[in-house]
Amino acid sequence: MNKEELTNYKITTEEFNMMRELIYERFGICLSDQKQSMVAGRLQKILRQLSFQSFTEYYHYLINDKSGGALTEFINNISTNHTYFNRESAHFDFFSQKILPEMIEDLRKRNEHDIRIWDAGCSSGEEAYMIMFLLFDFFASKYQYWDCGLLATDISQRVLDFASKGIYMSDRLNKLPKRYLPQFFDRIDENQWKVKPNVKKEILFRRFNLMSHVFPFKKKFHTIFCRNVMIYFDQPTRERIVSKFHQNIERNGYLIIGLSETLGRNNQWFHYIQPGVYLKK
Repeated sequence: MNKEELTNYKITTEEFNMMRELIYERFGICLSDQKQSMVAGRLQKILRQLSFQSFTEYYHYLINDKSGGALTEFINNISTNHTYFNRESAHFDFFSQKILPEMIEDLRKRNEHDIRIWDAGCSSGEEAYMIMFLLFDFFASKYQYWDCGLLATDISQRVLDFASKGIYMSDRLNKLPKRYLPQFFDRIDENQWKVKPNVKKEILFRRFNLMSHVFPFKKKFHTIFCRNVMIYFDQPTRERIVSKFHQNIERNGYLIIGLSETLGRNNQWFHYIQPGVYLKK
């Protein structure tokens, strides 16, 4: 096969189904038939780099790789990551106006100062940083007296590497309150801004697969954000993950999912509060 022929690999329905089953088994992501051309397009570069002759050959490479590196590169290219600062802002308003005051009152009663929040599916970092902005804003000069730990995880190492740098183009910041720019960013040039070091150091970015059988957390979280992630899962997978979230949320803790998502009003683990916001039963 010459170089010209290598520029465009064709994926058969059988090959797409093999890839689709692998993605579902390892990552819980359900791909519809309409995603076949998307999968083929996003994997072209890998097949060329590794000089594979077909998607079948690449598939066998994936399932036989023991290092985990091949699957990591695979999901980095398949997963979709589109977000921006202050997306679905109603959730952030609820977090700062309702969740934080309730949480602080409860912690003070117990003489505790440890605030634990998990951003599960943090993508390129905008959501995690937004949560930190709200924490800094809420506590102001008293922030130093609280241990505000924020764990931000994603399945894609590529977006985690991007998030940890904290550098964003101006168009991703358009929906932020204007005062947040000088407060939380250093300007690089007319088109780029970098999150200030004192904010970045408060976030722990880590790779984590929500399909893991065990969530290895020593302490429970007061709030879990998992927005616009479970839309890629089928119902049984969603139920398993939500059950694990329930096990890892403190009493009176909140789970926040995307505005277009729902747990169903009859779910057994959480009370519905408002679109995308649920309180642990």
